[in-house]
Amino acid sequence: MRCLRCGECCQQTEMLVSKKDIQRLEKQGYTQEFFARVDESGYVTLRNRKGHCVFYKPETHACMVYAVRPAGCRVYPVILDEEKGIVVDTVCTAGKSVSEREKLVRGRLVVRLLDVIDAEAELRCKE
Repeated sequence: MRCLRCGECCQQTEMLVSKKDIQRLEKQGYTQEFFARVDESGYVTLRNRKGHCVFYKPETHACMVYAVRPAGCRVYPVILDEEKGIVVDTVCTAGKSVSEREKLVRGRLVVRLLDVIDAEAELRCKE
């Protein structure tokens, strides 16, 4: 799949991030307070500013942290739909270019990533 840099997936994002994602972004000089928020269930998501992800630059249609972006952004547009299972997000304008093989490979990564994020959220709630 080739990203068309439309920025649709960066609008009103609810992208979950893992501890590894947080550490990678902090190594780039960003503070967790700047780029993430923790909800009442212990899940960490990217923040939005002016209606889009804090790392999205609408002027250039680019991600400021593309090389170190969160794992969920890397596997996108493959997502887990609670009712349908692993699917390609219809928001993505390049989604039709995702092959079945790519969907399968990224789908496995999505499931593993969500397992990690669920476990991290559970631990956060116990702290």
